[in-house]
Amino acid sequence: MFSAASALFRRRDRNPTSESAYEVPFYTNAAYYPNWRIYRKEPPSSLRLGFISHVFYAFAWVKEDGTVYLSDEWADTQMPVDGTEGCLRAFVQLKQQYSQMRVILSVGGGGKGSENFAAVARSRSTLDTFVRTARGLVDQFGLDGIDVDWEHPADSKQGKDYVRMLSRLREVLPTPRYVLATCLPAGQWALRNIDLGAASKHLDMFNLMAYDFAGPWDPETGHHAKLSGPGVSGESAVDYVVSQGVPRRKVILGVPVYGRSFLGSTGPGQRYTGHGGEEGVFDYRDLPRPGTQEYHDKQAAASFCVGADGGFVTYDTPPTVQQKAKFVTSSKLGGLFYWHVCSDARGPRSLIETGYNTLHDM
Repeated sequence: MFSAASALFRRRDRNPTSESAYEVPFYTNAAYYPNWRIYRKEPPSSLRLGFISHVFYAFAWVKEDGTVYLSDEWADTQMPVDGTEGCLRAFVQLKQQYSQMRVILSVGGGGKGSENFAAVARSRSTLDTFVRTARGLVDQFGLDGIDVDWEHPADSKQGKDYVRMLSRLREVLPTPRYVLATCLPAGQWALRNIDLGAASKHLDMFNLMAYDFAGPWDPETGHHAKLSGPGVSGESAVDYVVSQGVPRRKVILGVPVYGRSFLGSTGPGQRYTGHGGEEGVFDYRDLPRPGTQEYHDKQAAASFCVGADGGFVTYDTPPTVQQKAKFVTSSKLGGLFYWHVCSDARGPRSLIETGYNTLHDM
């Protein structure tokens, strides 16, 4: 293990815009920061950012008229944080310390965050407003781009509108100065409505949420972020998007920094009685649960613990992240991203550091 500072210096030799990028491959190692975690006293300065290439600041939302706006003005722009006003500025000022880190505004998210996308993308006037105000926030705060987290186009018409939205954003956020990313579920049920090949032409990063394959919406337990095995997996999701025309180097494989709990069960494929944790979820740094044993299913690239207040808890660990990072490099994908940075552990248990070190074979 080496320091975050040395990771940053090593990353300078892997600038994806440099001529040497093809000689010494650079792999994205990105992480989301949800703005509500500032209320748990987790400011940007408390995070180990030396192993992170891109911070996705979550979330901005969209009004019915297309205006992109910050979802928590107090947390984002007004609260005293790290000697400045708001978390967003706190991240941007850290670019002086982490010169290769890029800060990208993520627009959307689950629930309320995505409820207006379809109507806004359908109308030329509201789409104009969306593009203009998104670029305005990038300029106002000195950001490096936009991540469209529309979860998710529900039919082929919305899929076409989504591609048009990306096209318009690319016009005002030209490469390579700005990053244009998107974040989408891994299931074909969500991706089938989109011409993924057409969408990818406008994108730098295609963030594939290779997790939540099991949860309270299912009658039986399962590994929620398995890399391989029957049903939806990280591998099957990657195979699908690549088959639809997404270049491999644009695919960023998602890693959950949390576990899903199923009470009354001891493994995958079982009925369960409820969920432990906060709404069925434990932060990764709080796993394994006290008094439980941690297991690693090498074939599925999935870890879990059993017992105590969590029952069967399915999550990623350093061994599974090593497997996923090696899959990324062997498959010539673009890298990994993590939801989210605040839930990570420190030291040898860190998923983010493990991912970076394995991607760059250190």
